[in-house]
Amino acid sequence: MAGESVITEELNSLLNVELGPEVYEIEKGMLKKFAEAIEDPNPRWLKEAPPTFPAALVPKALLNKLFNIDIPLKRLLNGTSDLEYLQPIKAGDVISITAKLTRLRQVAGAEGPTLFMFTEMTYTNQRGEVAVKGKNTYIKY
Repeated sequence: MAGESVITEELNSLLNVELGPEVYEIEKGMLKKFAEAIEDPNPRWLKEAPPTFPAALVPKALLNKLFNIDIPLKRLLNGTSDLEYLQPIKAGDVISITAKLTRLRQVAGAEGPTLFMFTEMTYTNQRGEVAVKGKNTYIKY
């Protein structure tokens, strides 16, 4: 496999295709459980989402395509997550997420090819306001 591209036509066909929206109703219980999971007892998180909360709102359509694509690389890492906050996410909000694969990069790794998959997500509330913009890098090796 050395020197061969693992970037297939199927993978290339996903580039810059917007998927979604996927809709999440933000309930107080969700916020409470998330705050408990990150061990942050701040009562603010019963009404408003903690900063890392958008990472729990998974854009399933894109991730299922990326993770289940037929390429020989089977191991997966979440390389980076970068979130830009524009509006708070609060209990009672309805958040719609759209996602797209923006770039692919293959490099030679110590054990064979490594594929970097760069994605962008937009989290929009029920008022049409963009609450969060996210960028993630997923790594298959």
